[in-house]
Amino acid sequence: MSNLWWIKVVLWRNKITTLPSSLNSYLEAITPALTKPFFDAPLMAIDLEMTGLDPINDQVISIGMVPIIKGVIPLEKAQHMMIAINGSVGHSATVHGIVDNQLNMALTLDEAIDWFLSQTKGYILVAHHAPLDIQFIQQQLIRCFGQSIPLVFIDTLAIEKKRCLMQQPVLKEGSLRLGASRERYHLPVYSAHNALVDALSCAELLLAQVAAMGDIKKLYVKDLIKVSA
Repeated sequence: MSNLWWIKVVLWRNKITTLPSSLNSYLEAITPALTKPFFDAPLMAIDLEMTGLDPINDQVISIGMVPIIKGVIPLEKAQHMMIAINGSVGHSATVHGIVDNQLNMALTLDEAIDWFLSQTKGYILVAHHAPLDIQFIQQQLIRCFGQSIPLVFIDTLAIEKKRCLMQQPVLKEGSLRLGASRERYHLPVYSAHNALVDALSCAELLLAQVAAMGDIKKLYVKDLIKVSA
């Protein structure tokens, strides 16, 4: 989870117990971003496609990511990777549209985690319903390294929930879904659906949410992290 104190504790413990170097450097790289203004903070919107909703028993099939740099989404830096799994995608294909033969040339889990850590190092993660994605990533870290680390994130669903509850005490079912949330900011509807498109959709939503809050240069990223925790 995104508890800032947990990161400090892990870094302190690392003076005594050793984390794998890639995890240790990942933690150290994120700390400077935690106190930055939102406009200056390095952000990475992500989305995962999975075989199910159980982080322990289900598997990650693909990861999409799009950076947000100084309030701009550089589309040329967007990335999407497929990940090989054990067994078949099964009925989950009806949700994400990925079938078994598309994973024949996919990254192994170890390769995917190395790629994920290298591409998001120093970035605060952004996702819609972020706790689910974060739990899946942390479970993959356990599978690869035998241990996990805290991951700092901003949850656009949590931000939207707080904003909506300020206007009405009861929320309609489904009103906080990514598409429904985007509609409130008059953002376009994308016909395609995959991890990359959803990561882009999440990035656009966050910028719209922040714009609705007021002066983006007066907002600190830690304020959004606290809402998301």
